[in-house]
Amino acid sequence: MQYIISGKNIDVTEGLKSAIHEKIGKLERYFTPDTEVHATLSVEKDRQKIEITIPMKGNIVRAEQVSNDMYVSIDLVEEIIERQLRKYKNKLVEKKQAATSLSKAFVDEEIEENEEIEIIRSKRFAMKPMDPEEACIQMDLLGHNFYVFRNSETNEVNVVYKRKGNTFGLIEPEF
Repeated sequence: MQYIISGKNIDVTEGLKSAIHEKIGKLERYFTPDTEVHATLSVEKDRQKIEITIPMKGNIVRAEQVSNDMYVSIDLVEEIIERQLRKYKNKLVEKKQAATSLSKAFVDEEIEENEEIEIIRSKRFAMKPMDPEEACIQMDLLGHNFYVFRNSETNEVNVVYKRKGNTFGLIEPEF
């Protein structure tokens, strides 16, 4: 795997780099040698955060972990990615999709756990056209973490969501 390691408000030391190579390197058996791993380390007050992004054909594996120790965050994020990969593999095998970024040995491995996705509730609702700021207000009034709405400026379906630090995000479709 090819590592791209960067830092925000932190000097990425050789010790941190080797910890990332050691921990995330355990996942090498799942990927082809040319797979890129983007690791971003950041520090805000006592929060030591690592974000790992692994672009794959048509998908992205992404995980982040925060703790008060960067080495603990690195340990925890590796476990999260491994769990995500197992779920993704189950989906690939069931759908018979191409797995070009995953190693053949991993795809051919027997499936241990059967974590099926089960939709237990479905909702229908009318979408009143509104601007993103109004959608954020509606989301707060409802006490939800996200809100789907029709953008009055673009007439497209958008999603606003709550982020950490009491900020908001907007998802707009791109065709």
